[in-house]
Amino acid sequence: MELSAALSGKRALLVASTGGHLAQIVRWSERFGFQPDSVFATFDSEQSRSLLRDRRVVTLDYVPPRGLAPAVRAGIRLFRATRRERFDVVLSTGAAVGTAAWAIAQLRRLPFVYIESVSRFDGPSATGRILERLPRVQRYSQHAAWADRPGWQLGPSLLDDYTAVPATDRPARNGEGRRIFVSLGTIKPFRFDALVDAVRDRMRPGDTVTWQLGVTTRDDLPGDVNQELRAEEFDRLVAESDVFVTHAGVGTLLRALELGVRPVVLPRLAARGEHVDDHQLQVARELARRGLVLLCSPGELTTDELDPSGVVIRRSGDTSA
Repeated sequence: MELSAALSGKRALLVASTGGHLAQIVRWSERFGFQPDSVFATFDSEQSRSLLRDRRVVTLDYVPPRGLAPAVRAGIRLFRATRRERFDVVLSTGAAVGTAAWAIAQLRRLPFVYIESVSRFDGPSATGRILERLPRVQRYSQHAAWADRPGWQLGPSLLDDYTAVPATDRPARNGEGRRIFVSLGTIKPFRFDALVDAVRDRMRPGDTVTWQLGVTTRDDLPGDVNQELRAEEFDRLVAESDVFVTHAGVGTLLRALELGVRPVVLPRLAARGEHVDDHQLQVARELARRGLVLLCSPGELTTDELDPSGVVIRRSGDTSA
């Protein structure tokens, strides 16, 4: 049975890290049509408080990437918090907290569905590989290139929802300074000074900039500097700025596309100590191939690439340009 049909109308326990994993699981909950009293389990952040404001939520302590011991503690907390709840299915998009979701499903004798992140183009993440060794997991890839891996099936892809089209209604700035918004996400403990320096060094006189830096704390930047932003403020800045510059975090990219904006993307790289691996480069390359982002590296970014793009993103079923 097709996945959407199999899950439609179910009451689900939805478990994910914040950031891209949470953004994806919220999208899946909408696409699958889960019951409105389904329960989300994730970490406390501006993103989760905003995205899940009107939903039922169990707040877990932060589980870092590949943090198996904190994942065990999260599983204990989650089991205690939901022991009186009735669910039809447990769904996770990772990261390490996905192993806690699997344990809850086994203890509750519930089906467990794991949908690998859309950023994984050549194989599963560390969490996905752990779940390969565990029984009673329905594993789905969003990419056909490796969906024939033993134990996996091809599921739907969130990237198929979007198309880039020429903009027809963006007014010219007429020589005024550009409004730039820069977001690095909130992943800990990884800094991303290379992106910050690239944008700062390529600004023109008259440009204004708002920064969302996460753990990349700086005291040498022009403009409005923030560690985190509420989802509503993030959305406003993405929509109103002339250019949106960001890392290749899946949650950030999906939200920009949802808002109709093609971002300038500089992926984090493991070699520079900016992430645990190079999955951000993979997702950025695929989105660039589809025309959905402008892909750059910090050393290659030019000041002209901070100009308005002349492109908007249309979501499937949206007839407006």
